[in-house]
Amino acid sequence: MSVRGIRGAITVDVNEKEPILQATLELLNEVVKQNAIVPDDIASVFITVTQDLDATFPAIAIRQMGGWDLVPLMCALEVPVKGSLDRCIRFMIHLNTDKSQSEINHVYLGGARVLRPDLSKS
Repeated sequence: MSVRGIRGAITVDVNEKEPILQATLELLNEVVKQNAIVPDDIASVFITVTQDLDATFPAIAIRQMGGWDLVPLMCALEVPVKGSLDRCIRFMIHLNTDKSQSEINHVYLGGARVLRPDLSKS
């Protein structure tokens, strides 16, 4: 078994608590579905948000999901590069798995599809 990283990102239309939490759940559910993972397989989840998303912590949504209460989560601000994508939530999920790197499905939703079309299989 190896530790693999799964990348993901999604954009949010407005800086409000509920849309941020809903987008977080949408992205996580799609990553889980595309990679057939369960919370016990997760080593940790690193979540970043752009500076224009400060209405809530995305980790709150994940903590409320069944079985995710013990998964280590960390939120941080994305590097504020001029001209970068606005209102974006990004994930780096560290997964214990037997899958090879090429079997991992990275997930980019909404406006975040432009970030890494080379990695996205969604």
